[in-house]
Amino acid sequence: MPPFSVLHVCMGNICRSPMAERLLRARTSELVGADQVDSMLYSHSVGTGDWHVGEPMNPPAARLLRSRGVDPSRFRARALAGSHLDTSDLVLAATREVAEYIRSLRPDVAARTFVLGELGRLLANPDVRDLPSGAATPQAVFDRGVALVKLLDRQRVDAPPQPADDLDDPYGMADGFFSRVADEIDATVRPLAATLIGD
Repeated sequence: MPPFSVLHVCMGNICRSPMAERLLRARTSELVGADQVDSMLYSHSVGTGDWHVGEPMNPPAARLLRSRGVDPSRFRARALAGSHLDTSDLVLAATREVAEYIRSLRPDVAARTFVLGELGRLLANPDVRDLPSGAATPQAVFDRGVALVKLLDRQRVDAPPQPADDLDDPYGMADGFFSRVADEIDATVRPLAATLIGD
C-alpha cells in the first residue's frame, strides 16, 4: 500500500545511497510538489555495513546535493536490517556486489532488487510506456511502481547487470568525482520518478 517505498543500498550509507535517496525524492517532488511527495514516495537508504551508523552524510556528498538544490540535512546513516527489505517495494543497490549480498541474505527480495545502473538501462525499454496511466494519486503511483518492478524483473532475464551499471565509490575522492557519480544517479532517478508519477 502507498507510499511506494524505494530502498537505496551502498556500503557505508554516507555517500552513494544517501545521494540517491535525496535525489529521487527531489526529482519526484519536482513533478508532484513538495506537499504531495511524501504521500506517494518513501525514498530511504541503508548501508551493508555498520561503520558509519548514526553519522551525517559525507561532507562532499552533502555539498554536492546543496549545489543541486537538494537538502542533505537531518540524515543519519543506518545499517541494513531485514525490516528495511520487508517494507520496500524496490531495492536499488549501488553495485552488483551489493545486490548479490542482498540476494544472498534474502532470496525472497531478488525480484525487486536491481543495480541502479541496471534499472536505468531497463527503464529505456519501450514497454515501460504501457504501464497503467492516470492521475498521480498515492494509489496510482504505488500501482505503477509495483507493475514497473514486475515488468523490469521479467525483462532482465536475458540482460544481467553489467560492470558499467555499478556506481563507483566516491568516498575520499574530490568533489568532481562526487559530481560524476551524482550525474549517474540522476540519469536513473529522473526517469524513474517520471515513470512512477505517470501522465
